[in-house]
Amino acid sequence: MKIQDIIKQRIMILDGALGTMIQDYNLEEKDFRNAELAAHEGQLKGNNDLLNITRPDLILDIHRKYLAAGADFIETNTFSSQYISQADYQLEHLSRPMALQGAKLARQAADEFSTDEWPRFVCGSVGPTNKTCSMSPDVSDAAARDITYDQLFDAYSEQVGALIEGGVDAILIETIFDTLNAKAAIDASVSEMQKQGLDLPIMLSMTVSDLAGRTLSGQTIEGFLASISSYPIFSVGLNCSFGADQMKPFLKELANKAPYYISAYPNAGLPNTMGQYDETAESMSPQIAEFIDEGLVNIIGGCCGTDDKFIANYAALAKGKKPHVVINKPTTLWLSGLEMLNVTPEVNFVNVGERCNVAGSKKFLRLIKEGQYDEALSIARKQVTDGALVLDINMDDGLLDAEKEMTTFLNMIAAEPEIARVPIMIDSSKWEVIIAGLKCVQGKCIVNSISLKEGEEQFIEHARALKRFGAACVVMCFDEKGQATTFERRIEIAERAYHILTQKVGMNPLDIIFDPNILAIATGIEEHNNYAQEFIRSIAWIRNNLPGTHISGGVSNLSFSFRGNNYIREAMHAVFLYHAIKEGMDFGIVNPASKITYSDIPVDELAIIEDVILNRKPNAAEALIDLANKKKEEEEQRKAGLAGGDTSTLKQEEEEWRNLELTERLKYALRKGIGDHLDEDLHLALEIYPHAVDIIEGPLMAGMNEVGELFGAGKMFLPQVVKTARTMKQAVAILQPYIEKEKKVGATKAGKVILATVKGDVHDIGKNIVAVVMACNNYEVIDLGVMVPADQIIKKAIEEKADIIGLSGLITPSLEEMINVAQEMEKARLNIPIMIGGATTSQLHVALKIAPVYGGPVVWMKDASQNSLAAARLLNKNEEQTYVNELNDKYESLRAGYQDKQHKLLSLEEARKNRLNLFDD
Repeated sequence: MKIQDIIKQRIMILDGALGTMIQDYNLEEKDFRNAELAAHEGQLKGNNDLLNITRPDLILDIHRKYLAAGADFIETNTFSSQYISQADYQLEHLSRPMALQGAKLARQAADEFSTDEWPRFVCGSVGPTNKTCSMSPDVSDAAARDITYDQLFDAYSEQVGALIEGGVDAILIETIFDTLNAKAAIDASVSEMQKQGLDLPIMLSMTVSDLAGRTLSGQTIEGFLASISSYPIFSVGLNCSFGADQMKPFLKELANKAPYYISAYPNAGLPNTMGQYDETAESMSPQIAEFIDEGLVNIIGGCCGTDDKFIANYAALAKGKKPHVVINKPTTLWLSGLEMLNVTPEVNFVNVGERCNVAGSKKFLRLIKEGQYDEALSIARKQVTDGALVLDINMDDGLLDAEKEMTTFLNMIAAEPEIARVPIMIDSSKWEVIIAGLKCVQGKCIVNSISLKEGEEQFIEHARALKRFGAACVVMCFDEKGQATTFERRIEIAERAYHILTQKVGMNPLDIIFDPNILAIATGIEEHNNYAQEFIRSIAWIRNNLPGTHISGGVSNLSFSFRGNNYIREAMHAVFLYHAIKEGMDFGIVNPASKITYSDIPVDELAIIEDVILNRKPNAAEALIDLANKKKEEEEQRKAGLAGGDTSTLKQEEEEWRNLELTERLKYALRKGIGDHLDEDLHLALEIYPHAVDIIEGPLMAGMNEVGELFGAGKMFLPQVVKTARTMKQAVAILQPYIEKEKKVGATKAGKVILATVKGDVHDIGKNIVAVVMACNNYEVIDLGVMVPADQIIKKAIEEKADIIGLSGLITPSLEEMINVAQEMEKARLNIPIMIGGATTSQLHVALKIAPVYGGPVVWMKDASQNSLAAARLLNKNEEQTYVNELNDKYESLRAGYQDKQHKLLSLEEARKNRLNLFDD
């Protein structure tokens, strides 16, 4: 039987620590030497992999003990059997013999115990090395690296080749603390298997370095899963770092999100002050039993501090128990920097920041040429702050060493968590620059771009190279005949490229992003007039006929004819995106700081711009040119007035919204993200409203709700929403001193509220507003911050004897985490009311998914103004039961309505039976 068959039937057992067992033999320096090494300088004791050569009897003995204890898998004693780690002992020349002999010893032991009924397997152990590709060894030089991707790839290739030759059944890349190191190991493993015509399972095991759930190189578990999502992975797991108890919340997250078999081999607890492990086989067993009984694992074993007694206990615990059920593969594109970007339909549009492009930004080009990298990084940082979900990096300039500059800049970004959290788009027309960039990025990035321009053979070669690095790619609609400019040519090239990539290369369609060429319109050349309309038309065809794919484009190309007229250019982009996104365009290279939205454009101007974008009238371009000239004249007059000291023009522009009634001004300021007059207007509002918090609950909340409606209708995009959120935060900061002053000193607290943005989500502005509103209503608020795991929420709630727990989240995965928190609270036998809030939450989701898994009250909050009202009813003994009954009745009604709708939807087979038949009698 194969591993792939057995793992579906039962939980499989991995062995325990080799180092722990080796320590029990009380070895001396002589045990690490043979005749060849007798005169070798330096200490060799501690180089355990060397024992494969000097004490094979001892390694065989350990393998046999683990097999006798019930292990299905034994690991080779080759964790450091590559020349990078062996350089510490000046034994680089023995790294391959160590790996080969290690595999042969494990194979021999496994074969001794293996039967037809109970086959035993060998995992080739591949450690992370003692160097990192993603971090600098020099605090004064963020771009410096101790090792390159190519050096790692070569070292791993030698090791994995030897392991395969020695007869391993799987490759286990373990204790992953830097995903870029792991990508090099995966790349080497796939490459070596291809050379030998084999397809062995690739098993990964990461190590979490802190309680925030990140690796040493800063990646979240979700970010890691995105990074490996394009590789042929068999299993993913956690090892080392923590004991079972500390590992469990991260293991649960992995089991809930990873579409692979799940492994876990924790340490025997956390090391004590002497570096020893205090857990015993008996004390660890109940913790491992939880992993097994809760269906979290397919493979269980031990790491540091464990031995054959632990493994014997684990084998007994797993006997007859059901393995973890692997979740389905994602149906959405996963990208990552340090964190995952899950491109769900709710994301709507992924704006790719365009300003770190030497071809498109004179300032960025100057900074790179002058070596002013810190200032260049500030441009990248501002784009992320402004809401860019992906960063485009382009270094193509005739006077730059593009390969060197790409490497330097990406290495520097890796040291900036605020920037590195988002995925990178590596943008170059030079293939060697793209490859250099891919070797610097631990996340799953996008390559911009590949095309059929140089023919099918090179296209396939490039696509296969991208698969090596686990990247998604932009496919330009070019072929051997040139650039596609018509609808017919766009879809012809896209369809051909799609079939080559999916059928010949084996690329996941989700990783394909087509760019059907956004070209300049209103140029005065008649055949250009239909470029935008035909691009938009091609979007719908590609999305409908080439399933899984995405659409992108460089939006600024559209308005190239109007260089120097920013208003017209931004207005054209807003109109184009409004129509393109409706048809399915979900990526675009844009300026995230763009100020103009579709709804901002006056109706008469909108008609002129739409005539051009959609090519509705023969003279549309002339009308737009007239409008552009008019706007240019107005801008020049304004500048001339300012230069002469006349600010009347500027004042007139301001007065268009500054003359609005106060509440409307506040709403407008929020919608536009204008903070210049907030201080003045809020102080006026303080004279009108009885309490500072009333301003938040009134006009400010109304403004935020309006933003939400515009975003939902596709008339605002995420960067603009982020900008309004920052303005709201600014407004709350201005009002905060007045809110604090109004609090009654010594007043009895209305209740204790714990607030948290759930694990996996970093958004907190809505939660922070709730905190202010609740505090103003005399509630004691304990804010746990963002990315808060369920166990921390529960622990704090119990410690503080909380009256209410508020869960917040902006992104779609947060909905699943909220369900998890509710389930964990139920397991902890809590009955504390839960308030649910955030942009993606809904009352229907609460009714269907959250309320049914929790015994206590669960209340959906439409906005921050409702929280204190709901809390008052929940904590009033006379009101509580009535309110809970109202909630239950409402949820029951929503569930019944939902079920009714589902029943009305026929199956595909039934629907086909009802088709219109025009030909039979």
